Amino acid sequence: MNKNYYAILMAGGVGSRFWPVSTQDFPKQFHDMLGTGDTLIQKTFKRLSRMIPRENIFILTNERYNDLVFEQLPGITKRQVVLEPAMRNTAPCILYASLKIQKENPEAVMIVAPSDHWIENEEVFSSNVEQAFDFCSQSNVLMTLGITPTFPNTGYGYIEYDKTSIASIKQVNQFREKPNYETAKTFIEKGNFLWNAGIFMWSVSSVIDAFKGSQPELFQLFEQGYDVYNTDFEDDFVRDNYGKAENISVDYAIMEKSKNVFVLPAEFDWNDLGTWGSLYDKLEKDESNNAVVNAKTLVEDASGNMIRSKKGKIVVVDGIKDYIIVDKDDVLLIFPKEKEQDIKKTLQNVKDKFGEHYG
Repeated sequence: MNKNYYAILMAGGVGSRFWPVSTQDFPKQFHDMLGTGDTLIQKTFKRLSRMIPRENIFILTNERYNDLVFEQLPGITKRQVVLEPAMRNTAPCILYASLKIQKENPEAVMIVAPSDHWIENEEVFSSNVEQAFDFCSQSNVLMTLGITPTFPNTGYGYIEYDKTSIASIKQVNQFREKPNYETAKTFIEKGNFLWNAGIFMWSVSSVIDAFKGSQPELFQLFEQGYDVYNTDFEDDFVRDNYGKAENISVDYAIMEKSKNVFVLPAEFDWNDLGTWGSLYDKLEKDESNNAVVNAKTLVEDASGNMIRSKKGKIVVVDGIKDYIIVDKDDVLLIFPKEKEQDIKKTLQNVKDKFGEHYG
């Protein structure tokens, strides 16, 4: 296994569209959403450790999830857990982790991957990542894995690449915001647009150069701590300075501003597991086309539902079609699948009416 291979596993999000299972205290990456016996972060860690030394996989998360990370990934060390003392989006934490890795190994090439995505065919995933690592280790580039669209999805950003290229790795022309339905249809018709999966690869020197050039203030803020990174004094520096960082995503901070960005159209099946509907799509269905996690069900004239409960709970459903039915402790959610994007808003209404502890 190549000792220069590193990973940054992003595990700080809340996943509020998976409420009531996913909450601020216990977000979705720490749940077994698929009913497989592994939580999403455990599945992602195992997938990455097929090609990356386990000790080179860093977990980037919020301070409040420190204990959950160590519970679910036994065997990792304090060195591997990079804690954010404040929520500042993806750019500050990626820069901070990259500087730590550069100090440890200036030859490092790394993948930045969300901890809560579903990827089928892990061998193909490993092969695509190896191909990208080879490219990144030989060139000063920023890379991303793009997903070939299967329908005009309006929930993802898109990557437009150079359609004249016959190489497997394409130069990126531009990143496009989440489109409306008509725009998404034109993207697919053009044939040179991919979904942005938020999976990035680069050498440590390339990504730090990109931050230095595109985000000089952010770079200077974190570069001040270089001498204390990977020492006992690091925590103090981060606690005092992290909150001063701009709240900005890595896409806005460097990817959209850089000219040396390339994309590899991924060959594996992917789902961002962003909503109950996307989870429904990936689960096996019963004879009535219901997707069931943990529950024992008795269904009558009920189809197309996403049903989740505590393990072994009996759920009786009659006359309901295309609903999300989730039973968790003191919250029961019964919500139409077509309105799933409103769950975030509903959660806020629940917190306003009944108290913050429900979210």
